[in-house]
Amino acid sequence: MNDSQPALPPAGWKAWWRGQSPGLRLARHTLGLVALAVLLLPFADLAIHTRDPWGELGRMAAGLAWPAWGALESPFSALGLTVAVALWGTLAGVILGFPLALLFARSRLVRAGCAFLRAIHELFWALLFMQVFGLSALTALAALAIPYAGIFAKVYAEILEQTPPAPRNALPPGSGRLARFVYAELPLAWTQLAAYTRYRFECGLRASVLLGFVGLPTLGFHLETAFREGRYAEAGALLWLFYGLIAGLPWWGHKRLTPLLLVGGAWLLGPWPSVDGALLWRFVSEDIWPAALLAGDWAGLVEWLARIPALGPAIGNTLLLGLLGTVGALAVALALWPLASRHFGNRATRLAGHGLLVLLRSTPELMLAFVFLLLLGPSLLPAWLALALHNGALIAFLVARHADAIAPGMPALPASGRLAYELLPRVYPGLLALLYYRAEVILRETAILGMLGIATLGFYVEEAFDYLMFDVALFLLLVTAALNIAVDALSRRLRPRAVPLDDPCVR
Repeated sequence: MNDSQPALPPAGWKAWWRGQSPGLRLARHTLGLVALAVLLLPFADLAIHTRDPWGELGRMAAGLAWPAWGALESPFSALGLTVAVALWGTLAGVILGFPLALLFARSRLVRAGCAFLRAIHELFWALLFMQVFGLSALTALAALAIPYAGIFAKVYAEILEQTPPAPRNALPPGSGRLARFVYAELPLAWTQLAAYTRYRFECGLRASVLLGFVGLPTLGFHLETAFREGRYAEAGALLWLFYGLIAGLPWWGHKRLTPLLLVGGAWLLGPWPSVDGALLWRFVSEDIWPAALLAGDWAGLVEWLARIPALGPAIGNTLLLGLLGTVGALAVALALWPLASRHFGNRATRLAGHGLLVLLRSTPELMLAFVFLLLLGPSLLPAWLALALHNGALIAFLVARHADAIAPGMPALPASGRLAYELLPRVYPGLLALLYYRAEVILRETAILGMLGIATLGFYVEEAFDYLMFDVALFLLLVTAALNIAVDALSRRLRPRAVPLDDPCVR
């Protein structure tokens, strides 16, 4: 070999590192994400703090297998309230978000405001409004409607932007934004808008259940109480009711029944609380702001900031758990999507795989984390498992649907070869794009998991509300929103541009 010729390994390494082919970029993204998680893993508290986790798991499984239906007290009232909050909260989000969607592309202020609204989790909004409206339906509806307005504005605007330009160009010159929307965009985008709204309503059902964790009398309130008191048979019955509610959505949530559900929901939401205008104004203008800021005392404001407890570790734990949850979701999605795909197994295994994915993606992260917390004790481990399983199952469900639409070119290959050489290379760009879409959601959920005692930002937010330190709570919420906006911007920059999945759940 000529001495002047460069060695092959370094050249190969440089080509891999600097190559711009889609496959190399995806490999770098994936390996970089996994390597970062592995490097930071020693800093995570993943210890198990319970004596008998397997025994506790067995008792929970027994309660799920043999639910105590007779022990339930007024379960249909809790179910009805859960549906009513989700339906009216989603409708209010649509009403608020649609006008914002028309201005979304043209106004940076609107885009920034919507990013802030959706960056704060529904439970944090509930804690905020609870200080003024108490444990009422108004608190629940506002907690759903405000972040959903920001979400609807962004997604509706993206759907409208994707409509073909020819109908808009055919309108008379000088046609206004409203005319373009009504005559050229809405008829073409209606199917996608309706599909996403139905999906967001399903998300609203899960969020409505979670509002029970802060005291609102939805299904989640009874679930948390039963789990905390060790009444696992009763908790199993409530869980089956919840899964039945989600599974039966295509039937009881049919558009023809919507007017009846709206009327019945309005009746269940009452009575409405009386709002003290003076108390509301004092809360908005004084209570949530630091006294030093209102007085213009900048030195006092610096001292106030210095007294906020454990801000650095809370931010670090939030980001670390978000990273671990994202990588865990990637691993779960890669492991589970073949279980539900028509290209593998038989009818029985695919049915079991579909059932597992529906079970995991239908159970909210907070509920999963609560169950794992009872099993494993307070650490980052329960939260990591909950984030990975829920988000990984959701991604696996969508990837399996995409894979089912692919016709293999080499049907004689064994299952392992079909997975490695035909299907995985074709679905992986979409899988990674979905993962980056979920990164913001994972971080939002990471923050609220602190309400279970895990040392993320949510732990200190709830503590501040408990001690009526509303100024500290608002500051921590602003920090949480800033982190979510930053992660969302980074994920948009990193995710593959061409996403082969055309599904409203992608958003």
